[in-house]
Amino acid sequence: MQNISFLILIGFMTSIFALNTFAQDFSQQNLPEGAKARLGKGTIQEIAYSPDGDRLAVASSIGIWLYDAHTGQALDPLTGDMNLGTTVSFSPDGKTIASGSGNNTIQLWNARTGIHIQTLIGHTGLVNSISFSPDGNTIVSGSWDTTLRLWNAHTGKHIRTLTGHTRYVGSVSFSPDENTIASGSADTTIRLWDAHTGSHIRTITGHTDRVFSVSFSPDGKTIASGSADTTIRLWDAHTGKHVRTLTGHTSWIRNNSFSPNGKTITSGSDDNTLRLWDAHTGEHIRTLTGHTDRIWSVSFSPDGNTIASGSADTTIRLWDAHTGKHIRTLKGHTDRVGSVSFSPDGTTIAAGSWKEIRLWDAHTGDHIRTLTGDMGWVKSISFSPDGKTITSGSDDKTIRLWDTHTGKHIRTLTGGMSWIRRILTSESGYINTVSFSPDGKTIASGSDDKIIRLWNAHTGNYIRTLKGHTRSVNTISLSPDGKTIASGSDDTTIRLWDAHTGKHIRTLTEHTGAVRSVVFSPDGNTIASGSSDKTIRLWNAHTGEHVQTLTGGMGAVYTVSFSPDGNTIASGSGLEISLWDAHTGKHIRTLIGHTDGVWSVSFSPDGKTIASGSNDGTVLLWE
Repeated sequence: MQNISFLILIGFMTSIFALNTFAQDFSQQNLPEGAKARLGKGTIQEIAYSPDGDRLAVASSIGIWLYDAHTGQALDPLTGDMNLGTTVSFSPDGKTIASGSGNNTIQLWNARTGIHIQTLIGHTGLVNSISFSPDGNTIVSGSWDTTLRLWNAHTGKHIRTLTGHTRYVGSVSFSPDENTIASGSADTTIRLWDAHTGSHIRTITGHTDRVFSVSFSPDGKTIASGSADTTIRLWDAHTGKHVRTLTGHTSWIRNNSFSPNGKTITSGSDDNTLRLWDAHTGEHIRTLTGHTDRIWSVSFSPDGNTIASGSADTTIRLWDAHTGKHIRTLKGHTDRVGSVSFSPDGTTIAAGSWKEIRLWDAHTGDHIRTLTGDMGWVKSISFSPDGKTITSGSDDKTIRLWDTHTGKHIRTLTGGMSWIRRILTSESGYINTVSFSPDGKTIASGSDDKIIRLWNAHTGNYIRTLKGHTRSVNTISLSPDGKTIASGSDDTTIRLWDAHTGKHIRTLTEHTGAVRSVVFSPDGNTIASGSSDKTIRLWNAHTGEHVQTLTGGMGAVYTVSFSPDGNTIASGSGLEISLWDAHTGKHIRTLIGHTDGVWSVSFSPDGKTIASGSNDGTVLLWE
């Protein structure tokens, strides 16, 4: 998909600028070695309101960001750890933010100034869950390393480590009286711990699959746990005795919570429903239906009258908590809504999807504003021919333009992608790749239906179909002279086609895994291909002869690109970008800085800069 936006960019090409300075904003902060700018703020993992309702903290795939909750203005990012932000929590007094990080640490920040206070080191796995004690003095964290750790919230000092779980800890919670901690784990158990001494009180068993969530009732007498075994179980918080099991869901229960008055429990499930339960009797009150995909998040309003649910169907639904009546549906997100939260005064709902945060009026359902700058998975990036503009194509179905001189976002193009979708009306499978011919007159598309289609780029008229691949077509590239099409497929082959007649020329068959990327060298003599078999292969573009194989401890190779002079190849594999000598196949160096898979790499026209796009929702620029 490296050329997906070439034609759309033509109208934006202007004079060349040097790449030696950038605006001193978030694009310049906490860059990995060798990178000179970051475009985008990453994909959203979790959002949290400050206790006073003035701030929103956003845990993203590259760090933690702060917003003014009233104006939506982006405030200074929390600098010091631009890594995967897994979870975020405000202290009860609103003065401190604790965030979990992809480098197995916990970061503490001043919530007003955004200044990094300190790093809490000790976990050896991803931090999944963080909770402050009600008095704000202690932090408990749960991790993929199977442990819980207690920390002094003021000094950051490690107090103790709680061990006993045998799989990752997905949820931790303090009791309202601060005496007990409950932890839920993928080992199917819940463990109760003395919050002061860290001693293990008891292990609660009964679930038969992973425990995703644990929560105390407001009076602290009951614990509710939701599990992949499709049940919610209620337990006596003091004795650990099983009280009752709530059944009815038919798939994983990802979240459950008590109403503010403790009388009702709500649960959201992968069966696309919410259920309301009487917290005292366990009686099923009603089932709320309407979502068409998994429910990722549920939240009660502070007064307990309204429930908000966020779903993989991209919508938020509001429900009357007493009658279960559907109030309204909030639409606008373009990807799954993974987090919903009411402001402390109950007037605003913040909803986070993988690319954006939207604020909604909780009473009217009106969209207030979108907090922009966050992208979805970046699948495609390209420099304009003059080097002034970078374009990034994302799974949010948009193209974003960035100023390479300042690193600033210029605009988002949504019409172009819609236009492409409109003209490809005969596609029967998901479109994986789109490429323009060098003269801009033809579009080639490849899809899951194993077929390549050619279209007139100006009229949108269908030209012809190229058939031969036996599995999904992942990548398409046209030779510089526009005469040859190269396509790569899940069937492990590369096929060469005559671009004018559609005739099959030959099939290249050395790869043993899915072919993810193919590209012609600038002179048109060589084809480079990247594959799930963890290799890059070079081919003679005229004869189809296999020239050499580039290997070196890589994972699956999702993207390859030639430098403008044809001397260097850049590839993306896992979190890394590798540079290779295109003539000798020798590995030159590795660039590391993304926190999720690299899907696209592209050289600037002068060959001095590489742009890389990633599942972490950002584009990085490298020397």
